[in-house]
Amino acid sequence: MLALLRHADSLLRTRPRPVVGSLRALVGTAVLFGLFYGGVMGTFGGIGGARVWQLIYSAVKVPLLLVVTFGLSLPSFFVLNTLVGLRADFAAALRALAATQAGLTVILASFAPFTLLWYASSADYPAAILFNALMFGAASLSAQILLRRGYRPLIERDGRHRWLLRTWLLIYAFVGVQMGWLLRPFIGAPDQPVQFFRSGSWENAYVIVARMIWNAL
Repeated sequence: MLALLRHADSLLRTRPRPVVGSLRALVGTAVLFGLFYGGVMGTFGGIGGARVWQLIYSAVKVPLLLVVTFGLSLPSFFVLNTLVGLRADFAAALRALAATQAGLTVILASFAPFTLLWYASSADYPAAILFNALMFGAASLSAQILLRRGYRPLIERDGRHRWLLRTWLLIYAFVGVQMGWLLRPFIGAPDQPVQFFRSGSWENAYVIVARMIWNAL
């Protein structure tokens, strides 16, 4: 545990060179800290009876969301790096991206006390969803510091990396929205049966949003 905390600390404190940790260690960090925050998410409404399964499901879903989104986004990003002639730098880019993923979960885990305090202060399920969305948003924005720090040497070497980085963010966000939709619910309404997937999970999130906008108009 102490070694894990030291590794997490080194992730947050790293200055542009080098990006710390092997890829295996970075993925492990993302999984472990993601499990922790996910477990905290799943405590809404208590953990008595069948609700303990929601804690387990939520713990699994957070690292699953991040790791699968990351994995699905990588092939197209690799191809883009190859097309523009930056394939030789891909290993360094991959390490910077993986370090950002790991750092994001460390930041997210540090927000867990706020989430527990919110749960203790409010029993409103929609508010709990919005609060966790805020925590994810804050962690994602904070992780941009790590991403830019890790990518700085690449951008200094070749300005095209700046455009590829922006492309990565678009790809990752596009895939992440759909993955988040598929893996619902992340918290689970206390008055509903505990389930890993919600009914209708395998629909397209963008189609649903477009339909909602169309109906509203």
